[in-house]
Amino acid sequence: MAAENFKVIIVGGGPVGLVAAHVLYKAGIDFVVLERRQNVVLDLGAALVLAPHNMRVLHQLGLYEKLTEIGCELLNTKGFLLDGYQFKTGTELQVLKQNHGVGLVALHRAHFVQILYDNLPEEAKSKYFLDKKVVAINSNDEGVRVTSDDGSIYEGSIVLGADGVHSITRNLMRDLALSEHPETDWDPKEPFTSAYKCLWASFPRPSEPGANFETTSKDRSAMYLTGRERGWILLYDKSEPTNTLRSYPEKEVEEVAAKLAEFPVTETLKVKDVVKERFTWGMSDLGEGILKHWSYGRIVLTGDACHKFTPNAGLGLNNGIQDVVVLCNGLHQAVADGKTDIATLAKVFEKYQSDRAEAVENDYKQSALATRLQTWSSGLNYFLSRIASH
Repeated sequence: MAAENFKVIIVGGGPVGLVAAHVLYKAGIDFVVLERRQNVVLDLGAALVLAPHNMRVLHQLGLYEKLTEIGCELLNTKGFLLDGYQFKTGTELQVLKQNHGVGLVALHRAHFVQILYDNLPEEAKSKYFLDKKVVAINSNDEGVRVTSDDGSIYEGSIVLGADGVHSITRNLMRDLALSEHPETDWDPKEPFTSAYKCLWASFPRPSEPGANFETTSKDRSAMYLTGRERGWILLYDKSEPTNTLRSYPEKEVEEVAAKLAEFPVTETLKVKDVVKERFTWGMSDLGEGILKHWSYGRIVLTGDACHKFTPNAGLGLNNGIQDVVVLCNGLHQAVADGKTDIATLAKVFEKYQSDRAEAVENDYKQSALATRLQTWSSGLNYFLSRIASH
């Protein structure tokens, strides 16, 4: 396929998929986005936290001012015990702002998606398709052919799987790899192990903006964040390890909320005080893991589709954005050189995974440690969670 005809089929139109659309548009690379939902924006999920290096990326995409209008920097850190005792207060996030010009920016997930979509050029918006659940991917030396459940077919040069922890792209890639090379030691069909579940909720901001508070206890913890208009909580509850990530009905969400109702989240507020004012809430298992294989043939994965962290340290989306940057830089160079054959693409994908490996591994470990410190998963972690705060 000639370089001028190079086309990326992005599966997944959430935050990472939309960032990929912006980056590819800037790079002059053709694309389409296939989103399985019927709406671009759904008011689901809790806060997203953007780190300074990714605020710079979004500045390059022309989105910085829009994001600072809806986002709020997290500048105040506190830690509480179940009896309300405040054992930690810190200013380290203010140092981050001083060193980088901007700190950690918290914003509502749905608002972030809205900004990303609204600020796509009209030409790029016309390439974003809703209600497209991918059911098949065919790949050969010449290109890829993606089929949706409504029978529509999209042809291109590569498939970029940005469809999250329950990635259809990942499963279809696995099936293709094993059908062609049954002896390959591939990642399992359910590659992420969950040892915790998380209840999240958003609500009208009940205290000052910029809060980044935590409440720690044995096997359970809470995080409380406040932005410009909303507050968010994330409640962590240790569970039996599983590789099957489940969906939870309203009744089970209510049960966990009741179990953690008396958790203090500020000096004066408890979990029960904020969830009763909620806009939305939900619960999910927190899968953890890093795939061995991020690509096969003309299919490549990014974000939660290939590495999943617990959200305590806010590093999931940040790594997804960096994935897009590294991968798209490699694709841009290949297209510019006029070399988009399958052998060259394999080298691009291998280098992408290699370049990202160390950062992903470090952030994966940092996220896992943050979760286990806050839930006192061992005597050592209890000691570190308390001593490190002084």
